[in-house]
Amino acid sequence: MDDCIIIGAGPAGLTAAIYLARYHLRIRMFDSGSSRAAMIPCTHNHAGYPEGISGKALLARMHEQARRYGAHCIPRRVTAIHPEDAGFRVATEDAEYRTRSVLLATGVVNHRPKGLLPDVHDPALERGLLRYCPVCDGYEVTDKRVGVIGTSDHGMREALFLRGFTRDVTLIAPDAAHDLDSGCAKALDEAGVARIDGPCGGWAIEGDRLALDTASGRMRFDSVYPAMGSRIRSELAVSAGARADPSGCLEVDDHQRTSVPGLFAAGDVVKGLDQISHAMGEAGVAATTIRNMLDRQQPIRR
Repeated sequence: MDDCIIIGAGPAGLTAAIYLARYHLRIRMFDSGSSRAAMIPCTHNHAGYPEGISGKALLARMHEQARRYGAHCIPRRVTAIHPEDAGFRVATEDAEYRTRSVLLATGVVNHRPKGLLPDVHDPALERGLLRYCPVCDGYEVTDKRVGVIGTSDHGMREALFLRGFTRDVTLIAPDAAHDLDSGCAKALDEAGVARIDGPCGGWAIEGDRLALDTASGRMRFDSVYPAMGSRIRSELAVSAGARADPSGCLEVDDHQRTSVPGLFAAGDVVKGLDQISHAMGEAGVAATTIRNMLDRQQPIRR
């Protein structure tokens, strides 16, 4: 029986693996290969890398560090978590494993605008023409022309956040006319944020800008931010009995414990800032709590 199975090998999962391996615990880490961090072309927001670092390079370094302590990633998708009296039974597509504890670090998937196909999406993302995290990279669009795809309160809040970096912000409805109450409209007007109805379409990279069609004609931006929410990948924990909020974020206590004893969660699958540093901090808390919990059950001795 493993001491802990980690599901997900993004910044949270890998941080937990490093901690738990260094605690001399028997761990196993599964990953489906779809970490959102791998999509980051270059982050300048992560402390310790003044020249910036790509998400793939950061994950590669973390994998290397985990391997030094015997923590290896198994490229396999987990299909179910089954609580049992002595821990859990974790099922993958071709086998089952028993473990005393589970840490879920499966993250989220951003919703993309309709019609934004990979042949435009991926190059635009790589060039910084398409961005998903204004907390991470709002600085990079300082004084640039920025489009925000979204509406209602969520779209308004993201547009206003970006207004702190540039005067030229346009909020574009993703499907049809905007869905903005009077308070949202007033806040946007006071901030000088333009509003354009959708639908969006005709996505293309034109020169150094990302272009799209709107109800007001074709528009071009230095960067576009989809503000359309995300899908929280919490299904495994919810199916195992863990509580989640209406958006799907797992409910955890101050030590990253879910409502299912022995099942922990860290990173973007938990409600929070959706930042690498925050996910890593949560993983450190979870890993140490797991170690202490297991030690109380059976003292860890060398």
